[in-house]
Amino acid sequence: MPTLRIAQDPAADDLLGRDPLALLIGMLLDQQFPMERAFSAPRLLADRLGVDTLDAGQLAGTDPEELTRLFQGPPALHRYPGSMAARTQDLCRLLVERYDGRAENLWTGAADGKELLKRIKELPGFGAQKASIFLALLGKQFGVTPPGWREAAGDYGQEGSRRSVADITGPESLAEVRAFKQEQKAAKKAAAAR
Repeated sequence: MPTLRIAQDPAADDLLGRDPLALLIGMLLDQQFPMERAFSAPRLLADRLGVDTLDAGQLAGTDPEELTRLFQGPPALHRYPGSMAARTQDLCRLLVERYDGRAENLWTGAADGKELLKRIKELPGFGAQKASIFLALLGKQFGVTPPGWREAAGDYGQEGSRRSVADITGPESLAEVRAFKQEQKAAKKAAAAR
């Protein structure tokens, strides 16, 4: 089990390291919301459900209004608790239908990085960039390294990069990733102003 430092909260990071569904939900919620809060949300959800680990079958079968209430908090698990509760439920339903309700089955049977990337892209809420980042996170911090995983993850798979959540191993690397993201935003803004 990897020792993660993504949420910058020991209890939240512990859950992410030992519960593949929590990790997947954290990645799902990492959108238009502070990264640490997105990756802390699975711990809050587990606490609200009174469980030690999250269960895709349970979440898939939860009354949608009840799940939305759990996401609303306070504190809210996301800036958009209603839509993210629905997306989380869709994600869990797909895991139940295709992967026996086990998030880790998403990656354990993948023949290579290309196939794993394809599987991740099929998840609700996982576009091309998010799928590449999640593949890099699995490879860099969880040892999920099917042949060609770095190539499939693109720039996010580069060794020693500081581009995304896949590269965060503590406060220093978090600061480096933040700096990289700010540089990217500034470059896009400058290009748009031309």
